[in-house]
Amino acid sequence: MKRHGNLWPLVTGFPNLLAAAEKAKRGKMKRENVARFHLDLERNLWELHDELCSKTYTPGGYETFYIYEPKPRLISAAPYRDRVVHHALCRVLETVFEPTFIEDSYACRRGKGTHAAIDRFTEFARRNRYVLKCDIRKFFPSTDHEVLRSVIASKIKDPDVLWLVGTIIDHSNPQEPVWQWFPGDDLLTRGERRRGVPIGNQTSQFFGNVVLSPFDHFVKETLRARYYVRYVDDFVIFSDDKAWLHEVRAACREFLGGYRLKLHPGKSVISRVCDGTKFLGYRIFPYHRLLAKENVKRMRRRLKHMQENYAAGELDAKQVRQRLQSWIGHASHANTLRLRKRLLYGTTFSRRQA
Repeated sequence: MKRHGNLWPLVTGFPNLLAAAEKAKRGKMKRENVARFHLDLERNLWELHDELCSKTYTPGGYETFYIYEPKPRLISAAPYRDRVVHHALCRVLETVFEPTFIEDSYACRRGKGTHAAIDRFTEFARRNRYVLKCDIRKFFPSTDHEVLRSVIASKIKDPDVLWLVGTIIDHSNPQEPVWQWFPGDDLLTRGERRRGVPIGNQTSQFFGNVVLSPFDHFVKETLRARYYVRYVDDFVIFSDDKAWLHEVRAACREFLGGYRLKLHPGKSVISRVCDGTKFLGYRIFPYHRLLAKENVKRMRRRLKHMQENYAAGELDAKQVRQRLQSWIGHASHANTLRLRKRLLYGTTFSRRQA
């Protein structure tokens, strides 16, 4: 396997840092910390450049908060200057790893995304009778640092780049505790091995694709699964042979165990495609799609909150319009015309009288 070197000048070069800053600021220029960084952009980028080249760069602390939809998740926000470094690193590593990713991996990649994944799901559902749908249990909190370093080092030999990768991994803040046993573990293993990367980091999203890429190739090349789609830690495999899918599930469970990952026991199921399958916020049938019920309930709650916030002057008309258009765009990828009319027609936004 070819390993790549001489990447450090590309990572630390001013053009790359500038491009990374431009990418990191998209949609965030109204935030004070972002605006402050860009107010003196050249000086701040040269400071980052000097810290990286001298190996004095140290990531800052994370701001953490929980989101509760559809389930509680700890989100970690890195300081903005660190996010610039994350983008600068990923821009270079992508040139190495992107050609090695399979076609049907859809998360955090150019030209891919949620809607491309569900289109591919629909295409495969029309060709097969059964689908195996799996979820990796607590993927980001259980990502093993040693395993992640090893997978990256299998393609990267530049010691400076590996230093930065290690620095970012080592400065991951504590994540949700995950207690999992694997063959060969003893009573001390759980305490000796560091696990967890922050949900929200650009690097974590990219590292997720990197650490699961060997699994993608195992499914495609060893199991010879022709109809396979993965989005982050959710994946589906289609076939007309239900018994074969049972064998595939067992093989996937064993392979992932070698990377210290486990399938979620309650979310790894085989079903008929004609019954509809929940995937990425939709319930997908071979010839139509619906929004998942929890997504509709969530939108009802958001509409109510938007009306309350608009009445209190906490949202303006432009913000309301943007949020509604975003949801309509998402919902329009399913057969939801009547649902959209039912939810939105007659919904009014008015200011509270003083």
